[in-house]
Amino acid sequence: MFGFKKKYSEQELVEKCQKGNRNAQQQLYSQHSDKMLAICLRYVGEFEAEDVLVNGFMKVFEKLNQFSGEGSLEGWIRRIMVNESLMHLRKNKKMQFSSDLESAEREMSGDLADAPLDAEELLQLVQSLPDGYRMVFNLYAIEGFSHKEIAKKLTISEGTSKSQLSKARAMLRKMLEQNDEMTHKKILMR
Repeated sequence: MFGFKKKYSEQELVEKCQKGNRNAQQQLYSQHSDKMLAICLRYVGEFEAEDVLVNGFMKVFEKLNQFSGEGSLEGWIRRIMVNESLMHLRKNKKMQFSSDLESAEREMSGDLADAPLDAEELLQLVQSLPDGYRMVFNLYAIEGFSHKEIAKKLTISEGTSKSQLSKARAMLRKMLEQNDEMTHKKILMR
């Protein structure tokens, strides 16, 4: 029976982790680490994401007694990972924003939904955005925060949040157009 590890329900898992049970902590980490790493990657990029993930899980285990059981455990962990990513960027002074409301409003029209990319390619494009654009894009388009919530979370104005989102969309649109042109050229060269 060596190596046998009991699989806990979510409630048991939380209770055991709160008591410092290493088996339960490993199970919690194993169940959620892949999704949480993907979240960290969206904010901080490849080289820093694992550090942020580890720090985030340390905070999860440290603050697990604050999880009320209302809502999903995964959602609660997700918020910690987003906040840990933002804190990492703040600490390393990588949060730079610019505000240009006129261009933001002009660029708000248009949609990225028609882009013929798989999720991994789109993630790479999002990761290549400047940090400020990437953070606001992730918080708005992926996490579902409002501009008011983003402004509060990042200590910026709502106008700056809107501008960053607009510029991120415009930059993604341009990258998608370049991607389409390269794909079209490859097809013509065959």
